[in-house]
Amino acid sequence: MTQVPAVLLLEDGTTFYGKSAGQIGTTTGELCFNTGMTGYQEVFTDPSYFGQILVTTNAHIGNYGTRISETESQGIKIAGLVCKNFTTRYSRQMATESIQDYFEEEKLVGISDVDTRAIVRHIRHKGAMNAIISSETLDIQELKSKLTKVPSMDGLELASKVSTEKPYFMGDANASYKVAVLDFGVKKNILNCMVQRGCYLQVFPAKTPFAEIKKWNPDGYFLSNGPGDPAPMQYAVDVTKAILAEDKPLFGICLGHQILALALGISTYKMHNGHRGINHPVKNLVTGHCEITSQNHGFGVRADQMMGRDDIEITHVNLNDETIEGIKVKQRKAFSVQYHPEASPGPHDARYLFDNFVNLIAESKNETISQPA
Repeated sequence: MTQVPAVLLLEDGTTFYGKSAGQIGTTTGELCFNTGMTGYQEVFTDPSYFGQILVTTNAHIGNYGTRISETESQGIKIAGLVCKNFTTRYSRQMATESIQDYFEEEKLVGISDVDTRAIVRHIRHKGAMNAIISSETLDIQELKSKLTKVPSMDGLELASKVSTEKPYFMGDANASYKVAVLDFGVKKNILNCMVQRGCYLQVFPAKTPFAEIKKWNPDGYFLSNGPGDPAPMQYAVDVTKAILAEDKPLFGICLGHQILALALGISTYKMHNGHRGINHPVKNLVTGHCEITSQNHGFGVRADQMMGRDDIEITHVNLNDETIEGIKVKQRKAFSVQYHPEASPGPHDARYLFDNFVNLIAESKNETISQPA
C-alpha cells in the first residue's frame, strides 16, 4: 500500500495531518467516535453511521482483514474513517481480503497516523461537529470552503436514503409469526435475530404508508435503527401512531425508539457527542439487572417530558449519564430500546428483548383466537 499525505480539518478549524487510508480523495461528514475494540467491519457497514466520519479509538484497524459475512448492510455506510494504525497485513485465515482492498472497492476515503486520542478528547469537550478528510489536496482554505457547504446533522433526514427501495421478504413463509419491518436503515443481524425466533419478515421502505403495510396483515411491527435526526421523520411518526391505535405488538430499536417517543409526544434532542461503542452499561429497571450493551446514536429522548406521564414506563437507563435507554407504553403492546440488543459487534446481554417481542406476539395471537366470535 502506497500512502500519501492527508489532512483532517474540523469545523472549528482544528487540523490534524496524517497519511491516506483507502481511496485517495476527499470526504465530508459529522465526526463521531466509537470505543469498540473489535468488530470494525460491522461498524463500517451499519447504516446508522450514514453521513458520519468515524474515529476509531482502538489503535489497530485492518489487522484481522475483512470478510463478506461480517457486513451489516449492502456495503460501507460511514462517510470516512479516522484511525491511528491502518494495516493491510492481516493474520486471520478466514479473512478474504485486506481492508485497503475493501476500502478501494467501496471508494472510502480515510486518514491514518493521527493522534486519535487527541481527536476524541477534542470532540468530547467541544461536541460532535462536521469535518473533512482529504488526501488529494492539503489546501486548508479550499477545504474550509467545502466544509461550509456540509449540512448539520441536526434536522437532517437520512433514513429514507439508506432504506430499501422495494419491499422484500426474509425467513420461512410458513413461520409462526409475521412481522412488518419499517426499514430506516436496518442491520442484517436484527433481521436474523427475528428470523431465528420463528418470524417471517416483510421489510418495507421507510416511507411506506400504514394502509399498504396493514394489507399484509402482520402479527407485529418493528421500527428499525437508522441514521440522522428523527425529528423531521413525520412520515414515520404518523405510521407509528396508526400502529399504536391498532394495538398490535410493536418493538423499536435506536431510531425506532426515538420515533416511538415522538409518536407519544416526547421530543428528541441532539446529544453532545452521542453513544457509540460496545461496552455501555444499561440498567434494566424492571429486573434490576445491568446489561453491557452495543450502542450507536447521536440523538436521545427527553426524560423530563416523561415525568408525570401515566401512560409511559421507563424501563432502561444508561448508567453513565442516566439518559433514557428503554420505554414501554402502558395499555399497549409497544416497547423500545435506544441501544442495539442484536449486538454485532458487542455482547449478547440484551438479546432477550427479541424473545420478549416474539412472546408478546404469541400472547397477542392467543388473545385474538380466544376472543368470542
